[in-house]
Amino acid sequence: MPSEIVRLDGHIIDSLTLSKVLDIILKEGGEYRVLRFQMGATRSDPSHAEIEISAPDNETLERILHATGQHGTERTAGEARLVPAPKDGVLPEGFYATTNLETHVRVGNEWLPVQFIEMDCAIVIEYKEGKPTARCAPMHHVREGELVVVGDTGVRVTPVERREPDDVFSFMGSDVSTERPKERVVAAIVHAMKEARQEGKKILFVGGPAIIHTGAGHYLEAIIRAGWIDVLFAGNALAAHDIEGALFGTSLGVEIATGTAMPHGHENHLRAINAIRAYGSIRRAVEAGFLRSGIMHACITTNTAYVLAGSIRDDGPLPDVITDVVEAQDKMRQHVHGVGVALMVATTLHSVATGNLLPASVRTLCVDSDPDTVIKLMDRGTHQAFGLVTDCEFFLKELAAQLPNVKVVK
Repeated sequence: MPSEIVRLDGHIIDSLTLSKVLDIILKEGGEYRVLRFQMGATRSDPSHAEIEISAPDNETLERILHATGQHGTERTAGEARLVPAPKDGVLPEGFYATTNLETHVRVGNEWLPVQFIEMDCAIVIEYKEGKPTARCAPMHHVREGELVVVGDTGVRVTPVERREPDDVFSFMGSDVSTERPKERVVAAIVHAMKEARQEGKKILFVGGPAIIHTGAGHYLEAIIRAGWIDVLFAGNALAAHDIEGALFGTSLGVEIATGTAMPHGHENHLRAINAIRAYGSIRRAVEAGFLRSGIMHACITTNTAYVLAGSIRDDGPLPDVITDVVEAQDKMRQHVHGVGVALMVATTLHSVATGNLLPASVRTLCVDSDPDTVIKLMDRGTHQAFGLVTDCEFFLKELAAQLPNVKVVK
């Protein structure tokens, strides 16, 4: 039977990583033999295991090695295999597909950290002044002739670290439940945001139009004005209805203050979009004194970065909306570097899209009234996300109340 020896290091016992790896081997039709096992002497010490994996054929063995590699096993058989890309935007057969976990590749007898890690990309090796570097690259960024890592050999993935008892999220499990202590979750988020500030990391907010529809827009506006958000990701809808609210006091034609449908109110968001298009951009409308309040006004006046990504459903759209999805994705990529905390509120598609771009080290909270949104995010690989099933108005109201220096003006 073909076989290969792999190594596994870290807190592999209390994190259940070792048992997961052994279960995968058996489930995929292989066998294992633990050649060496050394348990850490204290809770803070890492453990070490060397495991021989056997399988009926090479294809099954490769499948097992790939699956266990996602949990941190390291193949001992040599360096990463590099193959030139055959065309622009085309990867060589058998390319290594990345996860969002910290990853290293062995090139030139040296373990290189993979820069800008995100899931579902390739690893490209470049030589600068004779020294190799490794970076994560989306398929459409790869150019013909660039060296791409193929296979799992020489690739090392570091699993998500265990959650320490004193971590601000230690009381939250990975399951999705409506029975969370919601105020305590918000307090944990506030703590994490303060830590991110102290560490010089950015705070990312991903929002959907329900924030405006529920009347919670002024809470987010106040949080942005207080300087607690560095980057906003949204679509045409959030911005359009935010501006509709600022100009007409309605969202989807419903008066935000009273919940009363206004005569011909369904036209208001179109009239708002049209007015901004006449100015050429949201910034020009703000600078001209036409747009005087709202979330987008707060972003402009505080120099908070934002990316509005378009959709086939968009009316207008607003001139700031990026309608090329690849261009929008690349713009989002530029802003996720350095993010320490990501808040995803009331948006399924933008949450999943952003989750695909974030490293697993980013503390991520997904807030939605529908548990399916949180489940979809985790099912698509954003395993570091914590879910809070509640309405966005409660969350933002409580967040604004607990963050320092936030002054809400209704």
